[in-house]
Amino acid sequence: MTQNRILKVTGGLNFRELGGYPTVDGHTVKWHKLVRTASLTGLTPADQQLLSDYGVVADVDFRSKQERQQAPDKVPAGAQYQFLPVFPDGDQTDASAAREDLERQFSQDPQAGYQHMLEVYRHLVTLSSAQAAYREFFKVLLANDGDQSAVLFHCTAGKDRTGIGAFLILSALGVDPQVIRQDYLATNQNLKPKLDQMTRDAQDRGQSAAFIQNMTALGSVNPDYFDTALKIINTQYGGVQDYLHDVLGLTNKELDRLKQLYLV
Repeated sequence: MTQNRILKVTGGLNFRELGGYPTVDGHTVKWHKLVRTASLTGLTPADQQLLSDYGVVADVDFRSKQERQQAPDKVPAGAQYQFLPVFPDGDQTDASAAREDLERQFSQDPQAGYQHMLEVYRHLVTLSSAQAAYREFFKVLLANDGDQSAVLFHCTAGKDRTGIGAFLILSALGVDPQVIRQDYLATNQNLKPKLDQMTRDAQDRGQSAAFIQNMTALGSVNPDYFDTALKIINTQYGGVQDYLHDVLGLTNKELDRLKQLYLV
């Protein structure tokens, strides 16, 4: 890890670089090439300038049509906007759900949020819409042949749809699986202030312990979520390399090209 991994964006959360990660064969992911983030709707003009100066040339939006309508991206100058919805209808992660809807669904059973997220992660690797979105994501990545031109990809919280996107590209590049897992789990530290505030607000409103537990499950990442997706990839698709080939349609030549573009 490096102190430069977190981008100093004031109008957003969980903005971070994927550069510097080691691969299993001795290479390293280039800096200023891959940026994973949460929503861009709250970016200040200074944030937009920072991302533009950083080299962001593509803004890949994994959110649904409804999320985009509710909170449009503030696309950095010079970046091409790519709308690639992972879910066909709405936000299955509930990162953008109204409080009333959350209270109706998650105030009783304290395991409801956790179980819901396990189902979300199954969908993230099996839904045809998710597979299509990640397939197009790799086309964007393959077209990014500038020296310090970055692809930024995001959803609402930058943790689930974005987390699987990061897992897939880092796996394609041959990054150490334990490093990929660490990157996935780093989201919890980045979102901790928001989660802590959410817990305090729920307590102040007199919400049930079950509701607070469920909101924590929905608002964080968990090794169990990651492992649920990984188990399906391994058991139903033969492993991540087969998934990249057979489901996302990447050829050996394209995988080699990705390594040329993103590794040193």
